[in-house]
Amino acid sequence: MLLTRVITAVCLLIVILPILFFAPPAGLAGLVTVFAALAAWEWGRLVRLPGWWGPILYAVVVVMLTIAWHDIPVHGDVQPLFHGAVIAWVIAWALLASGVRELHGTRRVVFTLLGLVMLPAFVHGAIELRTHGVAFLLSVALLVWAADVGAYFVGKAIGRRKLAPTISPGKSWEGAIGGIVAALAMATLAHFWFFRELPLKFALPLAAVMTVVGVFGDLAESALKRGAGAKDAANILPGHGGILDRLDSLLFNAPLIYYFARFYFPS
Repeated sequence: MLLTRVITAVCLLIVILPILFFAPPAGLAGLVTVFAALAAWEWGRLVRLPGWWGPILYAVVVVMLTIAWHDIPVHGDVQPLFHGAVIAWVIAWALLASGVRELHGTRRVVFTLLGLVMLPAFVHGAIELRTHGVAFLLSVALLVWAADVGAYFVGKAIGRRKLAPTISPGKSWEGAIGGIVAALAMATLAHFWFFRELPLKFALPLAAVMTVVGVFGDLAESALKRGAGAKDAANILPGHGGILDRLDSLLFNAPLIYYFARFYFPS
């Protein structure tokens, strides 16, 4: 299982890193839009949209909404989209606090609508980061990756106290703490390695908050999957599950990173 996860991660890096470093911004926008479309298809399956065509139509709508933000009357300003993503945050966490329930009725409708906001925000969050340089975008990706890896290995090794047993029995408090420590270490490494422009007094708190937000995002997706009676969002990525299983932390962190970039890189 671990070997499969590593091989899949390496294959993803082989695809992603050349686009990140060498492709024009449009190349990155296209890549994350493809990821969002695949995640939207998975989301549509989880909320049980009808037939084989329902999830596909949902993915098409997500892509159309993503593109539409480039053509809104305020010259492509995506800030309202991220305001909506913050509202989606709050709603998702309220649903999370209410526990795992089967997806039907209002709950199903709400989860369906949340994806139509959070997935386009993820795409525009990546585009916004790219405008501030590859180093910033790479730092964010490494922080999320480090937090996931740290939580996984620490949780496997010494995880005892369950973080949210009714939502995700495999997650532990020890794993969550391990994820925070790993993210702080990666933020420090990134600062001294390639991104000195972001001082540690900003990088370290950002890493810690991103990790906590990522844990909530992971739990929210777990609640969605359990409500749908699914173990993984899909089986697109061997050893990892679906695209949505890899993007859950980034979906919830997109508004946070957007507002941080607006604060730190004022236009």
